[in-house]
Amino acid sequence: MTAAVYGRIIHSMPIPVIKGTYSLDVETVRELDAMARRWNVSKSEALRRAIREAAAREASGKNDALAALDEIQRDLRLTPARAAGWTKRARSERRASSRRAEGGGR
Repeated sequence: MTAAVYGRIIHSMPIPVIKGTYSLDVETVRELDAMARRWNVSKSEALRRAIREAAAREASGKNDALAALDEIQRDLRLTPARAAGWTKRARSERRASSRRAEGGGR
């Protein structure tokens, strides 16, 4: 890694850091500010922690939302046949509800 490729390296700090410039949207900056305040750290440290956590999750293959869905499906013993039956019933209920709302079910 060279300074010319990655920016200016600051050697006066205990850990060498690379100073970079990034463009963030307003909402992301607000979230970063809020995280830094909650954690009582600098915005740079909050950003480092968030990036490290995201990298660790990606490296481990951990996806909380997908894992939660898998767990729910296991707990419900959801098979493809049961899912298809649920889908058919849900569509039927939506159609019936739509006909009632349009006055066609009277």
